[in-house]
Amino acid sequence: MNEERDNEKISSDIVRDDFNAIEAVLHYTRAAHFLGLWESERLLITRHFPEKSAALLEAGCGAGRVAVGLWHEGYRNITAFDFAAEMVEQAQNLAAELQMSELTFLQADATRLGECHLISDKSYDGALFLFNGLMQIPGRENRRAAMRGLHRVCRPGAKFIFTSHDRDADPVERAAWAKEAVHWQRGEQNPRLLEFGDRYFAHEHGQTFMHLPDRAEILADLAATGWTHIEDALRDELARERRAVKEFSDNCRFWVARRD
Repeated sequence: MNEERDNEKISSDIVRDDFNAIEAVLHYTRAAHFLGLWESERLLITRHFPEKSAALLEAGCGAGRVAVGLWHEGYRNITAFDFAAEMVEQAQNLAAELQMSELTFLQADATRLGECHLISDKSYDGALFLFNGLMQIPGRENRRAAMRGLHRVCRPGAKFIFTSHDRDADPVERAAWAKEAVHWQRGEQNPRLLEFGDRYFAHEHGQTFMHLPDRAEILADLAATGWTHIEDALRDELARERRAVKEFSDNCRFWVARRD
C-alpha cells in the first residue's frame, strides 16, 4: 500500500483489499480446511435452526469455514457470500474439492445486498454474520445498512445470529477504552478511524479493521434496523472451546435476533 493510501480514512475498499491480501487469504483458508465450527457456533445454530432444511444465508463467509462446517452438521440449503473475491474463490474451491454441490458461494457486499439479484427478498429462514464480520464494516450507518439488507431478504420469523466484540466485557479492556475516550475528546485519536470503538492494526496475518461496540450500541442498531433482540451471551459463557479456537479468536459476544 502506498504512503498516500496509508493516510486515508478507513473505507470499505481498504478493508476489501486487506481481505484479498495473500496473508489474510491463507489465514482464513487454513481455518476453513482445519478449524471448522466453533462449539458455540454449532450450539446456537442448531438450537435456533433445528430443521436441517432451513434456508440459511451467511454474510462475510470468508473462505467457507462456517458454511462447510454446517454442511457437515447436515445443513444443505446454504447460500454464503463475501465481498472479497479471493475469499469467495477459496470457498468455491473447497466446496468443489469436498463435493459439496449444495453450497452456493457468491461475491456480494452486505451493505448493498439489493445489487445482488441472486439473493432475493424474503427468501431465507435465517441469516448468519459470524467471526465479527459485521464489525469489520467501517461506519455505523454502513453496518446498519447491512443489517437492514439481511432483514429484507429474510422471511418473517427468521433468526439472525452474529458476533461482536464487547469493549465493556473485560475490566482491563474497559479501562483501556476509557483512556481512548479521552483521546477522542481531545481530537488526538488515530485520524484514519471513523468512530469511537474503531481499531485498525497490523498482525502476522495482514491488517485488520474492527469496530468494538458496547452492548447498548448493538441493541440500538437492532432496534433501528427492524430486528428484535432475543438473547446475547459471551462465547465463553456458551461453551468450552478448543484451544485451536481460542488461538484463532478472542472472546466475543454472540447475538440472536428475530425478524417479526
